[in-house]
Amino acid sequence: MRNAPSARIILTTVATIEEANKLASALVERELAACVNIVPGLTSIYRWQGGIEEASETLLIVKTTSQHLPALEDALRELHSYEVPELLTINVESAGQAYLDWLMSSLRPSSD
Repeated sequence: MRNAPSARIILTTVATIEEANKLASALVERELAACVNIVPGLTSIYRWQGGIEEASETLLIVKTTSQHLPALEDALRELHSYEVPELLTINVESAGQAYLDWLMSSLRPSSD
């Protein structure tokens, strides 16, 4: 295991599996994400506009780096159907070196 100072996991949810597939494909095609896991079948209960809502959703687990976060956030705002898309970032403390090498090689070169 190696320190992974720039590796990030992004969590976001979408309303349908079709939207999940479209968003995941776009992020990988644009080389903003090395991989996106699609986890269907979630039930979310949340507060929205003063009320309590319940919705079926699909979770996306996005693997990227800190350098790609601004462009990934822009793409998410562009492509996401929600007025306020979830965008939660988890810092990766450590990861296997081979995985980190693959992650970095799967993303567009950053300007940093």
